[in-house]
Amino acid sequence: MVVHLGGLAAVVVFYVLILLVGIWAGRKQKSSEKSPDTEEIMLAGRNIGLLVGIFTMTATWVGGAYINGTAEQVFSTGLFSCQAPLGYATSLVVGGLLFARPMRDAGYVTMLDPFQRKYGQRMGGLLFIPALLGEVFWSAAILSALGATISVIFTDVSMTASIIISAIVVIIYTLFGGLYSVAYTDVVQLGFIFVGLWVAVPFAMQHEGVGDIFATWPEWRGHIDKSRIVEWIDSMLLLIFGGIPWQVYFQRVLSAKSAKKAMYLSFCAAVGCIVLAMPPVLIGAIAKSTNWSMTDYDINKDITSPEATKLILPLVLLHLCPKFIAFIGLGAVSAAVMSSADSSVLSASSMFARNVWKLVFRGQASEREVLLVMRIGIFLVGIGAAAIGIMVSSIYVLWYLCSDLVYVILFPQLLCVIYVSHTNTYGSLSAYIIGFLVRILVGEPSLGIPAVIHFGPYIPPKTLCMLICLATTLIVSQIAKSLFEKRILSPSYDIFHCLVDIPSEILPLKESTTTDELHYRIIKPTTGQQYLTEPAMMINNSFSQSQEGLSAYD
Repeated sequence: MVVHLGGLAAVVVFYVLILLVGIWAGRKQKSSEKSPDTEEIMLAGRNIGLLVGIFTMTATWVGGAYINGTAEQVFSTGLFSCQAPLGYATSLVVGGLLFARPMRDAGYVTMLDPFQRKYGQRMGGLLFIPALLGEVFWSAAILSALGATISVIFTDVSMTASIIISAIVVIIYTLFGGLYSVAYTDVVQLGFIFVGLWVAVPFAMQHEGVGDIFATWPEWRGHIDKSRIVEWIDSMLLLIFGGIPWQVYFQRVLSAKSAKKAMYLSFCAAVGCIVLAMPPVLIGAIAKSTNWSMTDYDINKDITSPEATKLILPLVLLHLCPKFIAFIGLGAVSAAVMSSADSSVLSASSMFARNVWKLVFRGQASEREVLLVMRIGIFLVGIGAAAIGIMVSSIYVLWYLCSDLVYVILFPQLLCVIYVSHTNTYGSLSAYIIGFLVRILVGEPSLGIPAVIHFGPYIPPKTLCMLICLATTLIVSQIAKSLFEKRILSPSYDIFHCLVDIPSEILPLKESTTTDELHYRIIKPTTGQQYLTEPAMMINNSFSQSQEGLSAYD
């Protein structure tokens, strides 16, 4: 096995620094193993400062997949086809304008909380599925990027082995846990990326095999064929609006000290996304302008092959820069990827532990039990992400896949749950089923799913699927509301208990130290049947919204 000792040393040094920062930051938590506080672990006590918040919000998207994928796309298809930096930056602006303030003002703990307050715990549990798939796809892209870097340093190690090793490292690191650790390691991560890549760019440009990137602009700028304009627009809308309904984003929003600061975090992070996309764009342009036969790159390997294209950023660092500069860059990117991965894995496991395990299956679960489930979730999400990272060949493809179901199913539902008062569980469930079926029937070539229905060459298919989901939520909700309010349907058919038969008697069931943990037992006046409700503040919220949204279950 060929090992670049300098690169290995750099990766180890950066990993140790990240690990030490994570452990140090974890000690800021007020909770402990003896008296765990899951909200403290998930949201850092809602005490993230503005500067640290800006860094960790920027790092929400700027990680290994972002850096490696941008360089890959500029090199392979050109700058005009590289949509992610602009798309995700715009997404942060839109998220800050539309969702940061209402979500933070409501005091939610996870992104799924508003759904469970209004539509019930079980509907929120269903919405966890596309949210989970999004986080797993994103984690897979991150692990794939980390595997690419490691396979360059250890040249005889396959991508599969690299991804498996990377997943093990990420899982172990994430178990140190807590948003404090994630946030402070994000600060170090962005510093590594900024310094490591900007130092490498001028050295790479001075290599004798690199031409003038301004002269080669027509080669690496790319172009968009008229036949692909609709596809380009569809993908851009997916990145913008599909980049909002993510727990990894809202975890930062909800950890801010105030709603106003949550907005500022989003806006500043949008600027950070653009600034930190510049080095990988330049690296992609440098790679496109290079005569690789004048480098020490193996001439028997095709630099334009999918395997090499996926590795273009670490290859530029290794073959066009002095060794010590290359190893600094490789080590910085590797550590940055690891820090990004823990954010995504923590987000997915947090949603599962709180919104599925506790609020759907185990209403009486203790804080210690929820924390244990969250840690088990870290293992499962890490394993799933590694499997997908091995199967999918392109980092950039993973970028789109991870936003796809989130865009089609979650974004319209999030828009409705925040801004449309009359939506209910019937509309939400119908949209969930129809949106998922329509998206599958449209097909997905990158996953080998054939298209069963075609919307024509001038209609963006993913955006149309999203609009169908939005329309279904609104229409079915209104129909259900009218049918029950006008007594066209008997109250006994209101199986979700969200429109009629609001209980007249509410008896306390359990009381704990926080309002969010106060549960009640409802006695339905017409039958005397009892139901276990969601937390007290959810009930109060339901009554304040014209008796809509109260969730009760057998």
